Amino acid sequence: MIKRIPVEQLRLGMYVHSLNCDWTNHPFLRNRFRLEDEGQIRRIREIGVSEIDIDTDLGRDVPNAFRVSEMAQPPSRSFDAAARQRPPAFHGTTLTEERARARRILREANRVAELIMEDARLGRQLELDPARELTSQTIASIVRNQDALLGLNRIRSVDRYTFEHSINVSVLMVAFARSLGMERAVIEEIGLGALLHDVGKSRIPEAILNKPGALTDAEFEIMRLHVSYGQDILGQISGVPATALDVVLEHHERLDGSGYPLKKAGQSISRFGQMAAIVDVYDALTTQRVYHSAMSPHEALRNLLQWSPRQFDRTLVEQFIRCVGIYPIGTLVRLESERLAVVVETGREQFLKPVVRLVFDINKRRRLMPQDIDLAKPTAYGQDRIIDAVDPADWGLRPEYLLR
Repeated sequence: MIKRIPVEQLRLGMYVHSLNCDWTNHPFLRNRFRLEDEGQIRRIREIGVSEIDIDTDLGRDVPNAFRVSEMAQPPSRSFDAAARQRPPAFHGTTLTEERARARRILREANRVAELIMEDARLGRQLELDPARELTSQTIASIVRNQDALLGLNRIRSVDRYTFEHSINVSVLMVAFARSLGMERAVIEEIGLGALLHDVGKSRIPEAILNKPGALTDAEFEIMRLHVSYGQDILGQISGVPATALDVVLEHHERLDGSGYPLKKAGQSISRFGQMAAIVDVYDALTTQRVYHSAMSPHEALRNLLQWSPRQFDRTLVEQFIRCVGIYPIGTLVRLESERLAVVVETGREQFLKPVVRLVFDINKRRRLMPQDIDLAKPTAYGQDRIIDAVDPADWGLRPEYLLR
């Protein structure tokens, strides 16, 4: 049974089911583990969260604690509300037409991101004109059809996380800002800041940055310094927009004051910083790492909702869901026809009816020849529909490869 308790009630022998914060804000290798020493409890309290979910079937109980199932389920209500809305009309060209352009943009993005990190590592002054031009191209692609870039950025390399994470956060931030109706000049500044948001990691020792296991407390404190290092690096460059700096400096701040480096809280965090916090965590959660299994995009959105409004602005999270869809590109879903499919394009008419790629027949327990179907249109199976998102690991599937 999953129960939610105040951190003050944590005791040895309990099994932590959820720390109720994103893994980028805590030093533990996993989100779920048994409490076996007082140091673990101390570190949980230092994270700054007020409540922890425990699994009483796997560890010590707190008899009077509330069961999570008895508590309100705001994620469901938020998804239901989004489902009733019409998706934004962000399809100026077809996905096929835009995908070739998007591939070229991502190739250039990898070159630019790697050059930025290399220059920063060697202490050279950053040249931002290529980054600005890249951001301009990204915006143009998002305007034509955002699904092309959002789909291709799901295809990741484990050993290139630092570069690809910065690119993906930039792409998502541009799409997010556009969905909020922001002006082009502001979107350009946001996209630039997102591309630079982890530039301070160039000064983090590689042994810590790429460590395959859990960071020690001392290593985690060093890792947190990347935000301040980023501020130092960008402070040596003239003309960096204030909006871009907000993204760099505030992407690890949290509304409840549990973030870093300044432990800002509430509205002292800029809107751009709050947006960056949401996008940074979403991309981190949905990325496969040596020490962290990728979460499905749909499940990552549920977590963001669960952690708001304590850590993230609830309205902004709901608007982000409207941007990427209830079932974002790359989500593995179970259909009413008992087939599995991966979402390859957001719905043009309804959030619950995206374009999906059929990949597996559940009843026959066999893979299918990939076939794309628009759930908004009748097929040979009739009007098929999504039942729910499923965990790809349960079926031995990798949605990011199926997007190719």
